[in-house]
Amino acid sequence: MTPERPLAVVTGGSGYFGSRLVARLRERGYAVRVFDLNDADDRPADVEFQRGDVRDPAAVRRALEGADAVFNNVAQVPLAKDKALFQSVNVLGTEHVLRAAKEAGVRKVVHTSSSAVYGAPKQNPVTETSPLAPGEPYGRAKADAEALCLRDAADGLDVTIVRPRTILGHGRLGIFHLLFQWVSEGSNIPVLGSGANRYQFVHADDLAEACVLAADRPGPTSYNIGTDRFGTMRGLLEALCAHAGTGSKVRSVPMAPAVAAMRLTSAIGLSPLGPYHALMYGKSMYFDTSRAARELEWKPKYSNDEMMAESYDWFLAHRSNTGHQARLSSHRAPVREGVLRVVRRFL
Repeated sequence: MTPERPLAVVTGGSGYFGSRLVARLRERGYAVRVFDLNDADDRPADVEFQRGDVRDPAAVRRALEGADAVFNNVAQVPLAKDKALFQSVNVLGTEHVLRAAKEAGVRKVVHTSSSAVYGAPKQNPVTETSPLAPGEPYGRAKADAEALCLRDAADGLDVTIVRPRTILGHGRLGIFHLLFQWVSEGSNIPVLGSGANRYQFVHADDLAEACVLAADRPGPTSYNIGTDRFGTMRGLLEALCAHAGTGSKVRSVPMAPAVAAMRLTSAIGLSPLGPYHALMYGKSMYFDTSRAARELEWKPKYSNDEMMAESYDWFLAHRSNTGHQARLSSHRAPVREGVLRVVRRFL
């Protein structure tokens, strides 16, 4: 008889990163169950789906029955700009997942956090021992969720925290939809100040591999995950413009007034950008990923330039049919320009 495959439950498995993680888990021999509010059109037939809300503890308990490993990816992302949802989904939802995991005797929990827990770091590279200093509501909620993970790890639950840098890869839209739309139309792209800030991304497939490797390693810990090949924000955007060949150029805008305008238009609902974008777009941030390399034998496949170009090419090939993904995930759906429509006329 063929031995039964271990069951991995992916909360938020219909979302952008969740769907990439599901694919990697299947490749690694797991049976997979997705727990989400919405089912994805591209869910493989052999992946089980349980509809439910992470804020409903009974639904979470049902979803985790029989699980060997749980990958907690449900989150309201910065684009939501809703403090109440950040707390109820990102914090209370994590509480429900951790409690259900303990009750179900789950072997391992891998919790996907965010680099937003570090805010705008005073020193780079950021390591797993760098202080958490979130600078806006989304980051604070993710830090609160991490505190719950640490509490339960101290109480005996094997939970590992994975903190990714900004995620890219084929299928990634959200705020990147606007960047790709502008570049495809030959519009100029703004950077704050000189654009010399060093900024690191991570490909969704590289992140998924790190999460699966983390699930295989016993013992609670944390890992910061990002590519090992990256440069400045200006350099990245200039490489994208050159790759697209549409005539787009990168233009500098003054840092202080641009950040003030981003904060104001976000607060009054005129811009799709969230407080985190205003906080970090002009700042340097990059991880030291040596712990993941050493303990997990993990190495990213994609550079910043490669993942940005791949994401853009996917956008070009699929932009005529991306609207139907809006119900699934902020990262799988296009966003509206809002006041940014006016901004690009002056670049």
